[in-house]
Amino acid sequence: MKKTEDKKETRLILHNIRSVHNVGSIFRTADAAGISKVYLTGYTPTPTDRFGRVRKDFAKVSLGAEKSVSWEREEGPMRVVSSLKKEGFYLVAVEQSPRAIDYKKVTLPKKAAILFGNETEGVSKELLHLADVIAEIPMQGKKESLNFSVSAGIALFRMLHI
Repeated sequence: MKKTEDKKETRLILHNIRSVHNVGSIFRTADAAGISKVYLTGYTPTPTDRFGRVRKDFAKVSLGAEKSVSWEREEGPMRVVSSLKKEGFYLVAVEQSPRAIDYKKVTLPKKAAILFGNETEGVSKELLHLADVIAEIPMQGKKESLNFSVSAGIALFRMLHI
């Protein structure tokens, strides 16, 4: 049995994700991957609406994972990133970039935060500048991207070695 102090702590930051279905899917993936917390920033949908009511469309896709995965709503990602970096978290942005390395080469330290951005615009240059590493999933086909929740699942399970 592993000691508690040997356990990795991995958190997610989802910034300006448009689709409630993508976010619900990420919660299911986060639960399966043992993610400790998800930060929902910008206009990313949350499991509850502005009145605190459970969103049925979210719950349908997440299958209740929003109850087992800790989450927090924060307007801007900069505060979250700054706070996590002060706590010693290594920031990995998943994005296509000239500075990116193949996601299969990323080794996560004990404390890591993985940042995903908008489905079409990606992670902003400002946030990429703060990343310790930028991880990219190489594309072989004519399309330059995968569905957001699919790419998040691929990257998480590979980087977490699950």
